[in-house]
Amino acid sequence: MNPRIVVIGAGFGGTAAAAALLKAGFDDVVVLEKAPSIGGVWRDNTYPGCACDVPAPLYSYSFAPNPLWSRRFPSHDEILGYLRSTAAALGVESRVRVNAEVTSAVWSDGRWLVTTRDGLVVEADVLVPAVGQLGNPVLPPIPGEFAGPAAHTARWRADLPIDGARIGVIGTGASAIQLVPALAGRAAHVTVFQRTPPWTLPRPDRRYGAGRRFAYGKMPALMKLPRAGVWAMTVVTGRALAGGRVASAFVRTVSRVQRRIQVRDAALRAQVTPDEPMGCKRVLFTDRWLPALSRPDVSLVTEKILEKTPSGVRTADGTVHRCDLLIYATGFAATDFLAGMTVEGRNGRRLTDEWATGAYAHLGLAIPGFPNLFLMYGPNTNSGNTSVLYFLEHQAAYIVQAVQRLAAGGRPLEVRRSVAAAFDSEIQRRLTGSVWTACRSWYRNAAGRIVTNWPGTASEYRRRVARLDPTDYEPSS
Repeated sequence: MNPRIVVIGAGFGGTAAAAALLKAGFDDVVVLEKAPSIGGVWRDNTYPGCACDVPAPLYSYSFAPNPLWSRRFPSHDEILGYLRSTAAALGVESRVRVNAEVTSAVWSDGRWLVTTRDGLVVEADVLVPAVGQLGNPVLPPIPGEFAGPAAHTARWRADLPIDGARIGVIGTGASAIQLVPALAGRAAHVTVFQRTPPWTLPRPDRRYGAGRRFAYGKMPALMKLPRAGVWAMTVVTGRALAGGRVASAFVRTVSRVQRRIQVRDAALRAQVTPDEPMGCKRVLFTDRWLPALSRPDVSLVTEKILEKTPSGVRTADGTVHRCDLLIYATGFAATDFLAGMTVEGRNGRRLTDEWATGAYAHLGLAIPGFPNLFLMYGPNTNSGNTSVLYFLEHQAAYIVQAVQRLAAGGRPLEVRRSVAAAFDSEIQRRLTGSVWTACRSWYRNAAGRIVTNWPGTASEYRRRVARLDPTDYEPSS
């Protein structure tokens, strides 16, 4: 049997899955991408200052090291270029059908029927959704109407008026801390509306010279050294998040010193000092955010937003902050996995019903009642401290094992409900009492269940998905 495989999404996850399957000899692979081009979040996020906050040596595939990075924390354009060139080099690009948004996938008569918005139906033996967790922007429900242009950071437009404008930025998360410093100095004034101050750490960026790039190109093995160094750094931050006393104290001290050095004004320093435990929300790496807030043409507003007005934003103290442009740096609906897509498994069971109390999957990959469906970057596989690409590579290798078993036996694979339930129970038990329960964040759904994050180390996840255990699955019809 030569299984026909449909991958949904041509970002880093979809590319990793398709590349691994092709390398394993499975050539009947098609990647359905809703957008006009490959790229995922790096195609969608084009706001000024957009860059990676994980060092490039680790934010790249281990099987496709890049000797040409210009710096440790590369820009959006460079990462997108790397992904696209890698997809082309590995034979993935030719398997991608663009402008093919999947609206439904139905398990019928031992196969998946995948339908796109334009009515195309593709049959598949194996379905690999790789749509990620950060693809559906969130707009906060603020009453009122603003008369000027407005946009979410993930829907940036090149025609947005920046130079000489009064710009309001709602949010102080990962996008805002990159965007605001890029706007400051171009805009007449930037007003930042903050709900909670983020924890920050220094971003040890540096340029890579021509000599380094030449050496990496001639001796690729050298690139393993900086990758190992970045990995070691993430081990320390991971221990800090997990509650390690020494690591946690060290990282908090670094953050406090950064605030004291970069924010001289005591009142402003008090405003940017977090009042939530470090790590309950994403810790942000930056050297430009705090200095930008100290500029005379940047204001930090901590009063609650009451409403939008035609001319700007009204806060709880009655002030109307006038804006020419309003930007939402308000994140994503990360807990709404496979949003906008109807997925029906065995006996017509809908995935939305299976996930009524929160998304879950065995190892973040397999769901009972949904044969031959394997997720990339599924529930509880987000890393709080290291590169998600590490997880994606090992998920792709696991999926290859599943497809090899299908090719050898020919019968569909469905994870046993008891196995999936036991794994989910373990994960939720380990997450109980973790730092991620200490505040409201995009890691948790409306009921408070943590559905995005992995509670252990990346090394543990690698070990647990290294070998597909056939007893976890039962043949399904």
